[in-house]
Amino acid sequence: MQQSGPEDMVSRFSLGLYGSLTPRYGPLPKILPNAVSGMDAINRSNHISLVIPAYNEAAVIAQAVQEAEDALAGLFDAFEVLVIDDGSNDKTADIVEELLPVAPHTQLIRHGTNRGYGAALRTGFEAAQFGLVAFTDADCQFDLTDLAPLAHLADECPIIVGYRVDRKDPWRRRFFSWGYNRLARLLLGTQVRDVDCALKVFRWEVLGQLLPESHGFFVNTEMMTRARQLGFLVAEHPVTHRPRASGESKVSLREIPRTAAKLLRYWWSNVAFGPKQLPATPTVFQARVALPSRVGGRVPAPALSPSRAPQVVLPARHREVA
Repeated sequence: MQQSGPEDMVSRFSLGLYGSLTPRYGPLPKILPNAVSGMDAINRSNHISLVIPAYNEAAVIAQAVQEAEDALAGLFDAFEVLVIDDGSNDKTADIVEELLPVAPHTQLIRHGTNRGYGAALRTGFEAAQFGLVAFTDADCQFDLTDLAPLAHLADECPIIVGYRVDRKDPWRRRFFSWGYNRLARLLLGTQVRDVDCALKVFRWEVLGQLLPESHGFFVNTEMMTRARQLGFLVAEHPVTHRPRASGESKVSLREIPRTAAKLLRYWWSNVAFGPKQLPATPTVFQARVALPSRVGGRVPAPALSPSRAPQVVLPARHREVA
Protein backbone atom coordinates (compact mmCIF):
# COMPACT_ATOMS: atom_id res chain seq x y z
CA MET A 1 0.00 0.00 0.00
CA GLN A 2 1.35 3.44 -0.95
CA GLN A 3 2.16 5.87 1.84
CA SER A 4 -0.14 8.90 1.93
CA GLY A 5 0.90 12.42 2.80
CA PRO A 6 -0.58 14.42 5.67
CA GLU A 7 -2.84 16.28 3.27
CA ASP A 8 -4.78 13.14 2.48
CA MET A 9 -6.70 13.21 5.77
CA VAL A 10 -6.86 9.47 6.07
CA SER A 11 -7.53 7.25 9.02
CA ARG A 12 -6.63 3.62 9.40
CA PHE A 13 -9.10 1.04 10.55
CA SER A 14 -8.56 -2.64 11.10
CA LEU A 15 -10.70 -5.67 10.43
CA GLY A 16 -10.05 -8.61 12.68
CA LEU A 17 -11.13 -12.11 11.70
CA TYR A 18 -11.09 -14.63 14.52
CA GLY A 19 -11.64 -18.33 14.88
CA SER A 20 -15.24 -19.32 15.40
CA LEU A 21 -16.44 -20.48 18.80
CA THR A 22 -19.45 -22.51 19.76
CA PRO A 23 -21.55 -20.13 21.87
CA ARG A 24 -22.47 -21.15 25.40
CA TYR A 25 -25.70 -19.20 25.29
CA GLY A 26 -27.71 -21.81 23.42
CA PRO A 27 -29.24 -21.24 19.98
CA LEU A 28 -29.16 -17.59 18.96
CA PRO A 29 -31.55 -15.98 16.47
CA LYS A 30 -30.19 -15.61 12.97
CA ILE A 31 -32.17 -12.39 12.37
CA LEU A 32 -33.89 -9.84 14.50
CA PRO A 33 -37.61 -10.50 15.04
CA ASN A 34 -38.80 -7.34 13.26
CA ALA A 35 -36.07 -6.94 10.65
CA VAL A 36 -37.12 -6.46 7.04
CA SER A 37 -36.74 -9.68 5.09
CA GLY A 38 -34.88 -9.51 1.81
CA MET A 39 -32.68 -6.58 2.84
CA ASP A 40 -29.35 -7.06 1.13
CA ALA A 41 -26.18 -5.17 0.26
CA ILE A 42 -27.80 -3.37 -2.66
CA ASN A 43 -29.81 -1.10 -0.33
CA ARG A 44 -28.34 -1.76 3.10
CA SER A 45 -26.48 1.52 3.51
CA ASN A 46 -29.51 3.62 2.52
CA HIS A 47 -31.85 2.46 5.31
CA ILE A 48 -31.07 2.69 9.02
CA SER A 49 -32.66 2.32 12.44
CA LEU A 50 -31.16 4.52 15.16
CA VAL A 51 -31.72 3.43 18.77
CA ILE A 52 -31.45 6.08 21.50
CA PRO A 53 -31.78 4.78 25.08
CA ALA A 54 -32.83 7.50 27.52
CA TYR A 55 -33.16 7.63 31.28
CA ASN A 56 -34.03 10.94 32.97
CA GLU A 57 -32.85 12.97 29.98
CA ALA A 58 -35.58 15.63 29.98
CA ALA A 59 -32.98 18.39 29.75
CA VAL A 60 -31.58 17.19 26.43
CA ILE A 61 -33.94 14.68 24.79
CA ALA A 62 -35.65 17.23 22.55
CA GLN A 63 -32.30 18.26 21.09
CA ALA A 64 -31.33 14.60 20.66
CA VAL A 65 -34.49 13.81 18.68
CA GLN A 66 -34.19 16.93 16.53
CA GLU A 67 -30.53 16.27 15.73
CA ALA A 68 -31.31 12.68 14.81
CA GLU A 69 -34.20 13.65 12.52
CA ASP A 70 -32.17 16.38 10.79
CA ALA A 71 -28.95 14.40 10.36
CA LEU A 72 -30.52 11.16 9.14
CA ALA A 73 -32.88 12.96 6.74
CA GLY A 74 -29.85 14.32 4.91
CA LEU A 75 -28.02 11.00 4.79
CA PHE A 76 -30.47 8.13 4.26
CA ASP A 77 -33.42 7.36 2.01
CA ALA A 78 -35.34 5.68 4.83
CA PHE A 79 -34.75 5.75 8.57
CA GLU A 80 -36.35 5.53 11.97
CA VAL A 81 -35.38 6.94 15.36
CA LEU A 82 -36.30 4.65 18.25
CA VAL A 83 -36.25 6.41 21.62
CA ILE A 84 -36.32 3.88 24.44
CA ASP A 85 -37.45 5.55 27.66
CA ASP A 86 -36.02 3.32 30.37
CA GLY A 87 -38.54 4.03 33.12
CA SER A 88 -37.60 7.70 33.53
CA ASN A 89 -39.13 9.48 36.51
CA ASP A 90 -38.81 12.92 34.90
CA LYS A 91 -40.56 14.24 31.77
CA THR A 92 -38.35 12.47 29.21
CA ALA A 93 -41.16 10.37 27.73
CA ASP A 94 -43.66 13.24 27.83
CA ILE A 95 -41.30 15.48 25.86
CA VAL A 96 -40.71 12.82 23.21
CA GLU A 97 -44.44 12.20 22.91
CA GLU A 98 -45.04 15.91 22.39
CA LEU A 99 -42.43 15.91 19.62
CA LEU A 100 -43.95 13.05 17.62
CA PRO A 101 -46.17 15.27 15.41
CA VAL A 102 -43.08 17.19 14.22
CA ALA A 103 -40.67 14.23 14.30
CA PRO A 104 -42.26 11.94 11.69
CA HIS A 105 -39.58 9.22 11.83
CA THR A 106 -39.42 8.96 15.62
CA GLN A 107 -41.04 6.30 17.77
CA LEU A 108 -41.26 6.17 21.56
CA ILE A 109 -40.99 2.85 23.38
CA ARG A 110 -41.35 2.93 27.15
CA HIS A 111 -40.17 0.56 29.87
CA GLY A 112 -42.52 0.46 32.82
CA THR A 113 -39.55 0.43 35.20
CA ASN A 114 -35.87 1.26 34.96
CA ARG A 115 -34.19 -1.87 33.56
CA GLY A 116 -30.77 -0.51 32.71
CA TYR A 117 -28.83 0.74 29.70
CA GLY A 118 -28.24 -2.70 28.21
CA ALA A 119 -31.89 -3.69 28.51
CA ALA A 120 -32.96 -0.46 26.79
CA LEU A 121 -30.57 -1.14 23.92
CA ARG A 122 -31.89 -4.66 23.50
CA THR A 123 -35.49 -3.40 23.37
CA GLY A 124 -34.49 -0.98 20.63
CA PHE A 125 -32.53 -3.58 18.70
CA GLU A 126 -35.48 -5.97 18.72
CA ALA A 127 -37.82 -3.24 17.48
CA ALA A 128 -35.56 -2.13 14.61
CA GLN A 129 -37.01 -2.39 11.11
CA PHE A 130 -34.13 -1.68 8.74
CA GLY A 131 -31.05 -3.44 7.40
CA LEU A 132 -28.61 -1.32 9.40
CA VAL A 133 -29.07 -0.73 13.12
CA ALA A 134 -27.12 1.98 14.92
CA PHE A 135 -27.22 3.34 18.43
CA THR A 136 -26.14 6.47 20.23
CA ASP A 137 -26.74 8.09 23.59
CA ALA A 138 -29.25 10.83 24.36
CA ASP A 139 -26.62 13.29 25.60
CA CYS A 140 -25.85 14.71 22.13
CA GLN A 141 -22.09 14.11 22.46
CA PHE A 142 -21.86 12.63 18.95
CA ASP A 143 -22.21 14.28 15.56
CA LEU A 144 -24.69 11.98 13.85
CA THR A 145 -23.45 12.91 10.38
CA ASP A 146 -20.61 10.54 11.27
CA LEU A 147 -23.09 7.75 10.60
CA ALA A 148 -22.55 8.28 6.85
CA PRO A 149 -19.01 6.83 6.65
CA LEU A 150 -19.93 4.14 9.18
CA ALA A 151 -22.89 3.09 7.03
CA HIS A 152 -20.69 2.98 3.90
CA LEU A 153 -18.23 0.69 5.69
CA ALA A 154 -21.10 -1.62 6.66
CA ASP A 155 -21.33 -2.69 3.01
CA GLU A 156 -17.97 -4.39 3.52
CA CYS A 157 -18.04 -5.27 7.20
CA PRO A 158 -20.94 -6.29 9.49
CA ILE A 159 -19.88 -4.32 12.60
CA ILE A 160 -18.57 -0.76 12.55
CA VAL A 161 -17.30 0.69 15.82
CA GLY A 162 -16.60 4.37 16.31
CA TYR A 163 -13.75 5.63 18.46
CA ARG A 164 -13.80 9.12 19.97
CA VAL A 165 -11.31 11.65 18.63
CA ASP A 166 -10.33 14.45 21.03
CA ARG A 167 -12.68 13.08 23.67
CA LYS A 168 -14.49 15.83 25.62
CA ASP A 169 -15.04 14.00 28.91
CA PRO A 170 -13.33 14.98 32.19
CA TRP A 171 -9.75 13.71 32.55
CA ARG A 172 -10.64 11.25 35.29
CA ARG A 173 -13.27 9.56 33.17
CA ARG A 174 -10.86 9.40 30.23
CA PHE A 175 -8.21 7.83 32.45
CA PHE A 176 -10.55 5.12 33.78
CA SER A 177 -11.80 4.46 30.25
CA TRP A 178 -8.21 4.00 29.04
CA GLY A 179 -7.56 1.44 31.77
CA TYR A 180 -10.84 -0.37 31.17
CA ASN A 181 -10.20 -0.66 27.44
CA ARG A 182 -6.77 -2.15 28.06
CA LEU A 183 -8.26 -4.66 30.48
CA ALA A 184 -11.04 -5.60 28.05
CA ARG A 185 -8.55 -6.14 25.22
CA LEU A 186 -6.25 -8.18 27.44
CA LEU A 187 -8.81 -10.46 29.09
CA LEU A 188 -11.65 -10.59 26.57
CA GLY A 189 -9.87 -9.90 23.29
CA THR A 190 -12.27 -7.13 22.26
CA GLN A 191 -9.48 -5.69 20.03
CA VAL A 192 -11.22 -2.30 19.64
CA ARG A 193 -9.61 0.81 21.10
CA ASP A 194 -12.83 2.42 22.46
CA VAL A 195 -15.24 -0.34 23.40
CA ASP A 196 -17.78 1.94 25.09
CA CYS A 197 -18.03 4.48 22.27
CA ALA A 198 -21.78 5.02 21.82
CA LEU A 199 -21.76 5.26 18.05
CA LYS A 200 -21.82 1.82 16.45
CA VAL A 201 -23.48 0.35 13.37
CA PHE A 202 -24.49 -3.29 12.89
CA ARG A 203 -26.00 -5.27 10.07
CA TRP A 204 -29.25 -6.71 11.36
CA GLU A 205 -28.36 -10.31 10.48
CA VAL A 206 -25.29 -10.07 12.73
CA LEU A 207 -26.96 -8.08 15.50
CA GLY A 208 -29.46 -10.90 15.95
CA GLN A 209 -26.59 -13.02 17.25
CA LEU A 210 -25.22 -10.31 19.54
CA LEU A 211 -28.33 -9.29 21.47
CA PRO A 212 -27.05 -8.38 24.94
CA GLU A 213 -27.91 -10.21 28.12
CA SER A 214 -26.32 -7.54 30.33
CA HIS A 215 -28.72 -4.94 31.70
CA GLY A 216 -26.13 -2.34 32.67
CA PHE A 217 -23.15 -0.55 31.13
CA PHE A 218 -21.22 -3.77 30.45
CA VAL A 219 -23.34 -4.21 27.34
CA ASN A 220 -20.76 -2.88 24.84
CA THR A 221 -18.02 -5.13 26.18
CA GLU A 222 -20.31 -8.15 26.10
CA MET A 223 -21.33 -7.54 22.49
CA MET A 224 -17.77 -6.94 21.26
CA THR A 225 -16.53 -10.05 23.06
CA ARG A 226 -19.26 -12.17 21.53
CA ALA A 227 -18.52 -10.71 18.09
CA ARG A 228 -14.93 -11.91 18.48
CA GLN A 229 -16.06 -15.32 19.69
CA LEU A 230 -18.36 -15.73 16.70
CA GLY A 231 -15.68 -14.64 14.24
CA PHE A 232 -17.34 -11.47 12.92
CA LEU A 233 -15.34 -8.79 11.17
CA VAL A 234 -15.15 -5.51 13.09
CA ALA A 235 -14.05 -2.18 11.58
CA GLU A 236 -13.13 0.97 13.49
CA HIS A 237 -13.63 4.54 12.34
CA PRO A 238 -12.94 7.87 14.09
CA VAL A 239 -15.95 9.93 15.18
CA THR A 240 -16.38 13.43 16.55
CA HIS A 241 -16.95 13.86 20.29
CA ARG A 242 -18.57 16.88 21.91
CA PRO A 243 -19.24 18.05 25.46
CA ARG A 244 -22.53 16.88 26.95
CA ALA A 245 -25.29 19.21 25.75
CA SER A 246 -27.13 19.33 29.08
CA GLY A 247 -28.18 17.21 32.02
CA GLU A 248 -25.98 14.81 33.97
CA SER A 249 -24.08 11.70 32.93
CA LYS A 250 -25.59 8.43 34.15
CA VAL A 251 -22.14 6.83 34.36
CA SER A 252 -20.90 7.68 37.85
CA LEU A 253 -17.63 6.68 39.50
CA ARG A 254 -19.63 4.08 41.44
CA GLU A 255 -20.24 2.25 38.16
CA ILE A 256 -16.51 1.68 37.56
CA PRO A 257 -15.92 -1.07 40.16
CA ARG A 258 -19.26 -2.67 39.30
CA THR A 259 -18.45 -2.84 35.60
CA ALA A 260 -14.89 -4.03 36.29
CA ALA A 261 -16.24 -6.79 38.53
CA LYS A 262 -18.70 -7.75 35.79
CA LEU A 263 -15.82 -7.91 33.31
CA LEU A 264 -13.84 -10.27 35.56
CA ARG A 265 -16.85 -12.52 36.13
CA TYR A 266 -17.57 -12.57 32.41
CA TRP A 267 -13.95 -13.43 31.63
CA TRP A 268 -14.03 -16.28 34.15
CA SER A 269 -17.28 -17.84 32.98
CA ASN A 270 -17.26 -17.07 29.24
CA VAL A 271 -13.61 -16.80 28.19
CA ALA A 272 -11.18 -18.49 30.58
CA PHE A 273 -13.47 -21.50 31.08
CA GLY A 274 -15.86 -20.82 28.24
CA PRO A 275 -16.39 -22.58 24.93
CA LYS A 276 -13.37 -24.25 23.39
CA GLN A 277 -12.00 -22.36 20.40
CA LEU A 278 -12.01 -24.13 17.07
CA PRO A 279 -8.64 -24.30 15.29
CA ALA A 280 -8.12 -21.06 13.41
CA THR A 281 -5.42 -18.54 12.73
CA PRO A 282 -6.35 -14.95 13.61
CA THR A 283 -6.02 -12.58 10.68
CA VAL A 284 -5.94 -8.80 10.76
CA PHE A 285 -6.74 -6.69 7.72
CA GLN A 286 -5.90 -3.01 7.38
CA ALA A 287 -7.23 -0.43 4.96
CA ARG A 288 -7.17 3.30 4.53
CA VAL A 289 -10.36 5.31 4.57
CA ALA A 290 -10.76 8.92 3.48
CA LEU A 291 -11.91 11.03 6.41
CA PRO A 292 -13.71 14.17 5.15
CA SER A 293 -13.69 17.26 7.33
CA ARG A 294 -17.47 17.38 7.16
CA VAL A 295 -19.90 14.79 5.87
CA GLY A 296 -22.78 16.11 3.82
CA GLY A 297 -25.31 14.92 1.31
CA ARG A 298 -27.47 11.86 1.07
CA VAL A 299 -26.09 8.36 0.80
CA PRO A 300 -26.84 7.50 -2.85
CA ALA A 301 -29.66 5.03 -3.32
CA PRO A 302 -29.50 2.44 -6.09
CA ALA A 303 -32.60 2.01 -8.18
CA LEU A 304 -34.68 -0.92 -7.02
CA SER A 305 -37.21 -2.79 -9.03
CA PRO A 306 -40.63 -3.14 -7.35
CA SER A 307 -39.89 -6.78 -6.63
CA ARG A 308 -36.64 -5.92 -4.83
CA ALA A 309 -37.91 -2.96 -2.83
CA PRO A 310 -38.45 -3.82 0.84
CA GLN A 311 -41.99 -3.74 2.15
CA VAL A 312 -41.94 -2.08 5.55
CA VAL A 313 -44.80 -2.17 8.01
CA LEU A 314 -44.00 0.27 10.78
CA PRO A 315 -45.28 -0.39 14.31
CA ALA A 316 -47.24 2.06 16.44
CA ARG A 317 -45.14 5.13 17.24
CA HIS A 318 -45.76 4.99 20.97
CA ARG A 319 -45.53 1.65 22.71
CA GLU A 320 -45.04 0.49 26.23
CA VAL A 321 -43.04 -2.58 27.24
CA ALA A 322 -44.14 -4.11 30.50
